[in-house]
Amino acid sequence: MASFDIDGDLVRKLADLLRETGLSEIEFAEGEKRIRVTRPTAAQTVAVQAAPVLAAAPVAAVVAPAAKPASHPGAVTSPMVGTAYLAAEPGGTPFVRPGDVVKAGQTVMIIEAMKVMNPIKAPRAGTIAEVLVSDAQPVEFGEVLLIIE
Repeated sequence: MASFDIDGDLVRKLADLLRETGLSEIEFAEGEKRIRVTRPTAAQTVAVQAAPVLAAAPVAAVVAPAAKPASHPGAVTSPMVGTAYLAAEPGGTPFVRPGDVVKAGQTVMIIEAMKVMNPIKAPRAGTIAEVLVSDAQPVEFGEVLLIIE
């Protein structure tokens, strides 16, 4: 594993950004270098990881044991940390509601991350059984957003 100098100022800026946004972790990558900073949660400590990126491999996440919604085959999970919005604009009509029929690829909500609005699309066709997040709610990577039956 190749080593690289850790930019202390960058780590401090990332930690400040975590505090300002209320996020639990943030990752910065530049070329072959990657720095991840996480905030402590109950009974955890702050971890700063630095490792070279090997090709374009996906980042593995540690997820708590499966709860009932997460084990559902129609669970739609968050692909990122951010803020979930159920409508295109404040006070607007939600993209989907329980009971709505959706098509594969249809936008079901938006997650804002780093001031970028990311549409979350239905991975398959079906009926919205349950929406598990509220409008403007912070969400974590892997958190179940809704269930499609």
